[in-house]
Amino acid sequence: MSSADMSSGTTAEPRDGRATIEMKLEVVVLPVSDVDRAKRFYERLGWRLDADLPVKDGFRVIQMTPPGSPASVIFGAGITSAAPGSAESLVLVVDDIEAARAALAARGADVSEVFHDETGIFHQAGTTGRVPGPAPDRGSYGSWASFSDPDGNEWYLQEITTRLPGRVTPIGTATLAGLLHETAEHHDAFEKSTPAHDWWDWYAPYLSAREQGNSPEDATAAADRYMEQTRGIRRG
Repeated sequence: MSSADMSSGTTAEPRDGRATIEMKLEVVVLPVSDVDRAKRFYERLGWRLDADLPVKDGFRVIQMTPPGSPASVIFGAGITSAAPGSAESLVLVVDDIEAARAALAARGADVSEVFHDETGIFHQAGTTGRVPGPAPDRGSYGSWASFSDPDGNEWYLQEITTRLPGRVTPIGTATLAGLLHETAEHHDAFEKSTPAHDWWDWYAPYLSAREQGNSPEDATAAADRYMEQTRGIRRG
């Protein structure tokens, strides 16, 4: 079970003369005590339900994905021997820490106030070193907020606006060509049912959504919303 694969599928560049194989983080397992309660909690946050598989008595697998995330979480029954609520320091990256915090709070999550760490490097365990407010000058990687699920599994929001060098993986030429072809096919129906418009205005939100791991259907909806909200053009 996985989100859309937007990578080139090639091996990574060797750094020590030996070839390395791409390994992408796919799933984080959450230890929970009440499966349905956890499912309701993450659904309320707006996370996508990818699968709910009652495989057999005592073994149930639920996969959910945060909006725009290429990686997912799995929890259920018979999944892990870890104590419920023992997952710590799970990080969700956001573009705007204050907007993300407000959105989660509106959905019922008990989210901390925005803070930055006194060291400016990474958050420390618990509440050690927390300084109220976003990072000075709103520096990328420096602003945080935290919340927990009903079992106590600990999540952090981290604001990243500019990536460090080497942290962005380029899309291979063949993959990009395929994605552009897919985008053109989905744009075709929109183009035929709307007034004349600049195709790139629709392409941009579609490509952005797909790059973040959304399905073609969700990407189409995102592009349509963008066109309606920013260009006043609505699909007929």
